[in-house]
Amino acid sequence: MLFTTTSEAVRAWVHGWALSRGAGEPSPEPWGFTVTIGLPGHPVSHVLPSADEATVRELTAGASGPGVWLKAFVPAESLASWIAPGWYLPGAPGFLMSTALRHDTVRTPPPLPTGYRLRTWTRSGVAHARVHDPDGTTAAHGQVSVDGTTAVVDRVETHPAHRRRGLGRAVMNTLTGTAAERGATVGLLASTTEGRALYEATGWRVAAPLTNALRGPDLDREVRAGHNVSA
Repeated sequence: MLFTTTSEAVRAWVHGWALSRGAGEPSPEPWGFTVTIGLPGHPVSHVLPSADEATVRELTAGASGPGVWLKAFVPAESLASWIAPGWYLPGAPGFLMSTALRHDTVRTPPPLPTGYRLRTWTRSGVAHARVHDPDGTTAAHGQVSVDGTTAVVDRVETHPAHRRRGLGRAVMNTLTGTAAERGATVGLLASTTEGRALYEATGWRVAAPLTNALRGPDLDREVRAGHNVSA
């Protein structure tokens, strides 16, 4: 079954997303979840299933270092007006999308164009699909994690030089088919505006807006340290 509220969908998505990214188990917070990413320049992500102005202002004002991300399922204009100084919205806003998954209705995509090859494998519980062009270069890729009956599709991308050839559809069909075989009955993904059309064409629907905020460098500290922060 699909989710009845945005918060319910987000709570399912964040666990699958953390698994897909090899991150730590999401830690429950009064306002949502903290996910330890542990990468240079990206230590943690805060995920707010139900964001409001007071919570965002308090949370962003308390962030002590750069590289912290905040994911809120509200329109970009709302989040932009709530975040504390030192934060900004990187890139374009996106969407949380969902679809029902049934193994008996997963469609077989048309054959790949001549010379393209599809490779699949599973590592640490995450299934991967990658399409190579005739020269062996990656033309399209994606991955999916399954947590209970929920599948989270992640990092789906087709290289610009290989678009409009059905490669993205092939990757999506492979990933959702694999998830359905593993018992998933609902799929979730975070989409860019650009990717939304591909997903909607294959049966996905927008569940909520998704806006990211990022804590930038502490410019005052850089100035005090004598670093050049001019463009």
